[in-house]
Amino acid sequence: MSVLHSLGTALVKTLPPEAAHRMALKALSLGLGPKHVCTHASLKTEIAGLTLPNPIGLAAGFDKDAEVPDAMLAAGFGFVECGSVTPLPQDGNPKPRLFRLTEDRAVINRMGFNNKGLDSFAKNLRARQDITEKGNSGIVGANLGANKNAKDRAADYITGLTALWGMADYFTVNVSSPNTPGLRDLQGGDALEDLLGRISEARQNLTGDAPSPPIFLKVAPDLDFAQIERITEQARTYGMSGIIVSNTTIARPDFLKSKHKIETGGLSGAPLMRMSTRILNEFYTASAGKIPLIGVGGIANGVDAYVKIRAGASAVQLYSAMVYAGPSLAAKICDDLAMRLKADGFTHVSEAIGTLTRNTAKTN
Repeated sequence: MSVLHSLGTALVKTLPPEAAHRMALKALSLGLGPKHVCTHASLKTEIAGLTLPNPIGLAAGFDKDAEVPDAMLAAGFGFVECGSVTPLPQDGNPKPRLFRLTEDRAVINRMGFNNKGLDSFAKNLRARQDITEKGNSGIVGANLGANKNAKDRAADYITGLTALWGMADYFTVNVSSPNTPGLRDLQGGDALEDLLGRISEARQNLTGDAPSPPIFLKVAPDLDFAQIERITEQARTYGMSGIIVSNTTIARPDFLKSKHKIETGGLSGAPLMRMSTRILNEFYTASAGKIPLIGVGGIANGVDAYVKIRAGASAVQLYSAMVYAGPSLAAKICDDLAMRLKADGFTHVSEAIGTLTRNTAKTN
């Protein structure tokens, strides 16, 4: 057990959430994180042209400024998504803005895209390129956001894409955070049409004759099926490489117990598992499995990851569960997932994708 894991479990119960987060990042930067290499051949994953050692990814929000992606890859994650990063630095919303709902194994945040901006983010990615061998450094993505006061938010995504081109293995267009007023409006019909059209044009200009890195669209869980169908169609029309389902929710399930359940912001963690998995499966149904999906929301163990994959995810991401279990959680999920696949007769994780939907269809 690593120093970070043994100390982190205790610290998470005593320090304020943001202080605990900063200390975890510091410890990881000093090399005190866990070390794990996933050796399960059954988990090697191909998604949107990316080759992953396993399908367990770190969601955006943990490493906002791309400070410790390699430490998280070393902990056993198959890929790491840094950000959200905005063109200009911003402080985010007033504190307190991060709350542990311990009884619910959940978190509420209203951070508001606090980050050091593109210049700092790019500097960290360039430094990483200098010390890692090309093709042997692991997959690191950049989650792009828009500044709160931007007059043209779509332009902010183009700025981020352009500034980080060639430094990130993939990009995520995050239009689903509930903590920047009006940002989720970009998921709407005409607004999303404009945004994706401009991203497609920018990608063509940046790519030229070279292959483009994947670009994913990250959506909210608070969608109905008509919205899901429209977003799926637009994502395919404009050549998005996949959809990440989903961000945090503004809903508050009746069963929440924590005193912090009344806080505004996005809810993540265990209570999001059922809702986000249902939405994931609806995206899988709407796309007929023809666009890769990354499942996020409520994953805390191998069972959760397996359920997401069977609901249609080609890969998954987690973050909130680490608040309670530490960064060694990825390695545990990998081992558990490999065991469950074998027990159900799957020789490879790709065979399990969408089987929940296919099996349901056969019985109807």
